[in-house]
Amino acid sequence: MCGIYGSTIYYNDDLVRAKLARVSFRGPDHSGFERIDGVVLGHNRLAIVDLDQRSNQPLTYRHLKIVFNGEIYNYRPLRAKLTALGHVFYTDSDTEVLAAAYLQYGVYCVNHFNGMFAFVIYDSKTKMLFGARDRLGKKPFYYAHSGRGFEFASQPSQITLGRIVTADEQAINEYFIWGYVPEPRSAWLEIQKLQAGYTFTFNTVTGRFNTEKYWDLDLTNINVFKRSYQDARTELKYLLADAVKVRLHADVNLGVFLSGGIDSSLIAALAAQNTRQVKTFCVKFNEKGFDESLFAGEIAKHLQTDHHVIECNVNEGISLIENFGAYYDEPFADSSAIPSLLLSKYTKQHVTVALTGDGGDESFMGYARYKWLNNTNYFFKCPVEFRKAVSGLLRLSPDYRHKLIGMGISSDNIESLYALMLGGLEYSWLKKPELGLRVPFMDIWSAQTRSFLQKMSAFDIKTYLNGDINTKVDRASMAFAVETRAPLMDHRVVSFAQRLPDSYKFGRGRQKRILKDILFEYVPSHFFKRPKSGFKVPLRAWFKNEMKEYVLDQLSPSELKNIPGIDIQKVGNMLTEHMAGKWNRYPQIWKLLVLSQWLKNQKACNCSLIKKSVTA
Repeated sequence: MCGIYGSTIYYNDDLVRAKLARVSFRGPDHSGFERIDGVVLGHNRLAIVDLDQRSNQPLTYRHLKIVFNGEIYNYRPLRAKLTALGHVFYTDSDTEVLAAAYLQYGVYCVNHFNGMFAFVIYDSKTKMLFGARDRLGKKPFYYAHSGRGFEFASQPSQITLGRIVTADEQAINEYFIWGYVPEPRSAWLEIQKLQAGYTFTFNTVTGRFNTEKYWDLDLTNINVFKRSYQDARTELKYLLADAVKVRLHADVNLGVFLSGGIDSSLIAALAAQNTRQVKTFCVKFNEKGFDESLFAGEIAKHLQTDHHVIECNVNEGISLIENFGAYYDEPFADSSAIPSLLLSKYTKQHVTVALTGDGGDESFMGYARYKWLNNTNYFFKCPVEFRKAVSGLLRLSPDYRHKLIGMGISSDNIESLYALMLGGLEYSWLKKPELGLRVPFMDIWSAQTRSFLQKMSAFDIKTYLNGDINTKVDRASMAFAVETRAPLMDHRVVSFAQRLPDSYKFGRGRQKRILKDILFEYVPSHFFKRPKSGFKVPLRAWFKNEMKEYVLDQLSPSELKNIPGIDIQKVGNMLTEHMAGKWNRYPQIWKLLVLSQWLKNQKACNCSLIKKSVTA
């Protein structure tokens, strides 16, 4: 786990060092760069496998130079196979195996990797750069391309340093809806994200840049699992056990993030089958309804783990909020990033690698909205006139939750409602909300061979899991040099889950049915007889109390004038409603706070504000 950087644009050594130093927290164990044929490659290393300096990067393998962020979990059997084919290795690292695989298989090497990765290889014979991002977007990859100028990095602030860049109005509209900037766009016109499951090639002589998809979800029903539920359970249990086992290999201390929910408990239980005493970690909040540490503690006691509870108080939370932009670079409004940062900060005192339960809700239909929308889908079969009438009545209610439901059921169809829900439904405070809804992957909803539940799952994997969850966890963990590994995001597990009939995952309204049945082989089911709770921070209460003065200062009328795309008067009304307890507006307030902070940082860094995207 590291930070990578490279460019065909000439920057002097001091500026290259500054670009690497910008994300030194991603790799504090070694930082270095090399120049070859007008290409500079740089790397910040967090040493996880083969701690010897021989595995520092950029790493040379024959006529190749490579910089790599991530882990190849199957590198040991792959190394044995490559050795049999005549390749010689001089380190014990997965980086060298990755380079050898490229020599053996060319651009198709990515099909042989089970891992999370973003890497670039420079081939001095062909004068080509070749790179890739893992199938599900666990590792970030940003790039800027203009003519023969090509620059890439793990975080966009490395690219913006030393350049004049332009904030993208379209990206900001998308951020207001989704809470992040969906790929392939970034918050700047000049910078793009390499999409998950894609490779690229760049010819350093001609400047020609190409991308190609090498993996995707199967959006057909051709390969549906047709055997019994018990057969599916047995096969999934094997896949999950192996996904956990391969992620337990490291030359540093390792633990598990244990929230007390289904997914993290299952990962902790499977890890406990392979390790004498697993270290587990959770966050505790003092606010009522936000503390799941007692549940996590019960499960840890049952699994006999070495358990650690980290307390989040409001003062530390505010400190992280005020420095939020330094870690996330782009506008990012998932408030659970705050406890994620805190968890990583204190976990680092004990371990360098942590397994997580990320990915379970998307693949196995665990979010509350799946159940609500599945039931609401029946209502959408009613005549439009009836739905509009009910919507009108609900909007007259003084309860804001009734108003939101009214807004939702007036949508043209259930698919439109789902997209709107993820953004908060109520967009009167935005001038052009329709701009933010134009994102990739909307074609998933038109797949005729998929059920509505399957479409929701696939859409979440391609958007929410990739753009939100992965970004949140990568930035939060790497801010404190912690590597996170997600067994439920093993591509074998995700592909298998996509093949399962809905009833195996959502049987009679029982969400994550098959995961629960596997978990209950290790942990009694009575531990989970409680409502699902997300990894949340009590911003609703903080904004009305401890942070009220901060919020009103940061979002004063004069400050709001600097934020594009919003109706200042309606935002002011939102703030008043929230402070009076009439309407829970904390998601919108948090989006505005984050963006305001980001815009100020961009102005300080000489970012041109603001231009429309050419595709807007």
